[in-house]
Amino acid sequence: MKIAIANDVAMAAEALRRVVASTAEHQVLWIARTGAEAVRMCAENRPDLILMDLNMPELDGVEASRQIMEQSPCAILIVTGRPQDNVNQVFRALGAGALDVTATPVLQGQPGGDAELLAKIRTMDKLIRHSGGSQAMLPKTAGANGHGAAEVHEVEKVTSLLAIGASTGGPVAVSKLLAGWRPPRGCAIVVVQHIDQHFADNFARWLGEQLEMPVYAAEEGDELMARAVLIAKSNDHLTLDQNHRLRYDANPRDYAYRPSVDVFFHCVAQHWKGEAIGVLLTGMGRDGAEGLLAMRRAGHTTIAQDQASSAVYGMPRAAAELDAAQMILPLAKIGAVLRSTLGGK
Repeated sequence: MKIAIANDVAMAAEALRRVVASTAEHQVLWIARTGAEAVRMCAENRPDLILMDLNMPELDGVEASRQIMEQSPCAILIVTGRPQDNVNQVFRALGAGALDVTATPVLQGQPGGDAELLAKIRTMDKLIRHSGGSQAMLPKTAGANGHGAAEVHEVEKVTSLLAIGASTGGPVAVSKLLAGWRPPRGCAIVVVQHIDQHFADNFARWLGEQLEMPVYAAEEGDELMARAVLIAKSNDHLTLDQNHRLRYDANPRDYAYRPSVDVFFHCVAQHWKGEAIGVLLTGMGRDGAEGLLAMRRAGHTTIAQDQASSAVYGMPRAAAELDAAQMILPLAKIGAVLRSTLGGK
């Protein structure tokens, strides 16, 4: 891959350059010292992947990512010092179209940083190839703190299930979809979002601050929880077994998307016999389309986000091509359908 680096700290930029240069299959295309320079250089010489810092002069990483996705869309990996200390900024960047986040090796203060970054780059490479190249990405056209249902509300029998899958732009889309909604009794919500496993707990905390219901990172063996959101927290795949317990499984190991929306949607189609809605939101690639089709064939309601409201119209488009979605709707209207179908306030 042709990889660009956007980072104003010379030591960090050099560390990233050396990581990329240590591989035979990748090359550094250019290095930008400001967010504005990254936008300009991307328009002039578009890379396959940009390693984007959050804190830069002129334009920060969030605004630079937004402008790049509008003008010269390509894959963006946020690489920044201590991302756990910049949670709001990280999720704004993910909402602007960045694919994932990881710590800058030279700044994270832990061994193995180079290996972690290279693993991320390999994943980005798989995603780009599975999506038909980075330029196949389309630009935009338009809390929890403990675990256990008993800590927040009495245990209810789960009678309906809302399964949501998302990738690029997903955190903000999920937040907007569920904001202001109080689900009805018996309704459980599970979100499979492509996000680094080290940042999943932060995602759960951040999302919990946006919603009027508790949000938890799902643990191995958890039961579905009524009127709460459970988030996939591992790079292994989240599954639902025949007893309606959540499990994690490393297989299939060859899936580029981890955790896979397809895997969870297929489990819902196979094991959930009650009322269910599958929603596939913005994202790069094709993950979730076949699983959504399985849910439709099992008699469940299926919805995909439309192109105009998607940060990247990859996953929803794949669902539309398979006729997996009964409804293709803008994000704002999906929320209205959930309320009219499932109830709640």
